[in-house]
Amino acid sequence: MYEKVARNGLISRRHLLGMGATGVGAIASSEVLGADAGITFEIPSWSRTPGPGASAYGTRSRHAEYLRRTHAAANPTYPGGGSSRSPLQHLQGTITPNSLHFERHHAGIPDINPTGHKLVINGLVRQPLVFTYEDLLKYQMISRVYFLECAGNSGALLRGGNTNGTAQSLHGLVSCAEWTGVPLSTILDEAGILSDAKWVAAVGADAASMGRSVPIDKALDDVMIALYQNGEPIMPGQGYPMRLFCPGWEGNISVKWLTQIKLTRGPAQFRDETSKYTDTLPNRSSFQFSFPMGSKSLITSPSGQMSLERTGIYQITGIAWSGSGSIRRVEVSADGGQTWADAAIQGLQLGKALTRFSVPWEWNGSSAILQSRATDSRGNVQPTREATLVERGNISFYHNHCIQSWGVSNVGEVTNVYV
Repeated sequence: MYEKVARNGLISRRHLLGMGATGVGAIASSEVLGADAGITFEIPSWSRTPGPGASAYGTRSRHAEYLRRTHAAANPTYPGGGSSRSPLQHLQGTITPNSLHFERHHAGIPDINPTGHKLVINGLVRQPLVFTYEDLLKYQMISRVYFLECAGNSGALLRGGNTNGTAQSLHGLVSCAEWTGVPLSTILDEAGILSDAKWVAAVGADAASMGRSVPIDKALDDVMIALYQNGEPIMPGQGYPMRLFCPGWEGNISVKWLTQIKLTRGPAQFRDETSKYTDTLPNRSSFQFSFPMGSKSLITSPSGQMSLERTGIYQITGIAWSGSGSIRRVEVSADGGQTWADAAIQGLQLGKALTRFSVPWEWNGSSAILQSRATDSRGNVQPTREATLVERGNISFYHNHCIQSWGVSNVGEVTNVYV
């Protein structure tokens, strides 16, 4: 990896190793020698006094309070509607903590008592079924790591502006977790699918009765009824006690607070698949059911509203994902896409999950434009913003997976730019 050195400071692995300590910031000999060089070391107060003991549910350090989701103010004309965004620029790895996972609601979060909740399977089946939460807990479950992304994530890039945007404000409607639940195919097989059933209509128990249609082929492939997220029961904001989860597809289709699965001959044409989540083109025609999320990547550091405090070597890092498979390659540019270098992939390259990438970069104090470009296992390459606008215009803001550009000024300030 890093076999080539792209222009504007991206460094090959071989070159980085050759630079040694002097290239990365050498440590003074007195710091290495410690007490032998006469350094005094005072034991800090937190090491002299016992702290509090264990708690019933863990809390984070008070010094990490900056790790917060952002959300818009309440709108009285849209009670309970809105979203909260994950602080992508402050996270590492690929798994999002449950408390920081993004949320999107259409009528607020219902306070569901699981003992009174029911899941009905009906429509074009041999025998309608009703499941309680306890019923589902008795089934054999599967666990998979998947990303979840709102179809409206990154949509603001298509309409310009947002120069003060951050990774969180522009792209924070994506997260990744280990989801555990019962394969939907198991439940449908038990109900018995009639031959003319081609779609599944899923409805939630929120006040909006949010509903979406899923093709039967997808429903029988990798869709699950999720009961757990990162090992614990899914949180109310994620659909407790149960949600549909459709890996790789737009987040809205993974209906939360799942209460009905109805097998039908055609799509139900719910409000959220007609008035929303469609892709309107410049000629005013619209694509409907644009389910899979595209091959995509994002540099999370350095990113919007960050500052480079010194010249020298930085690790450019970010995340990549695709609704069509796994990430096979991520390239990074420091000159606005004129030249590219392969980034290193950290960890496993799982299908329909976030992948972490990184590449060393030497900033010399000059202005730069940082970009990343993902390629997935099906050969889909992340497009430029210009190509996306030519193909689909900017009337619709759904399903945007164009390249993000971060401009670095000669004083180290990082902002959202368009090239």
